[in-house]
Amino acid sequence: MKRFLTILLLLLCGACTTTHQDTPAANYNMAGTQNDAMNDLAVFAISLADTSYRHGGDSPETGFDCSGFVRYVFQKSAGWILPRTSLEMSRTGESLEVDQLRPGDLVFFNTQKQLFSHVGIYVGEDRFVHAPSKGKAISLANMHEHYWQSRYDGARRINLPRTGKK
Repeated sequence: MKRFLTILLLLLCGACTTTHQDTPAANYNMAGTQNDAMNDLAVFAISLADTSYRHGGDSPETGFDCSGFVRYVFQKSAGWILPRTSLEMSRTGESLEVDQLRPGDLVFFNTQKQLFSHVGIYVGEDRFVHAPSKGKAISLANMHEHYWQSRYDGARRINLPRTGKK
């Protein structure tokens, strides 16, 4: 638990110092609102660490599978209802290159010999939070670990509406 809290604090500090540095001045307020909301979403996702995995699961009480976890986080944190499967989620939002990732972006992996069969939420510092598999719990993973790097399928950004939460 102590290690988890240390990682959480490091991620929060990193997000605070990099939130707006690449944002043009003309778009500062809108981009700032978007970044703040997505940083909050990433923190909420991390707060669910240690919740158990359950195939088809979609709540902290019963456990999560990967897409149920992502869907729950977006609904509870941002008010957005995403599609149910990782494949359907891979068609939502805008496509990103890995060097464009920001907290709250979705990252996809081929873990079942099928494109976009796994999804997680990028939290910064080359890490993402996800519901890994049976017998495990929601946890952080490093995108540079060979397993994840060799299975990376891409990323998407879900943009919040200009008027706030949906």
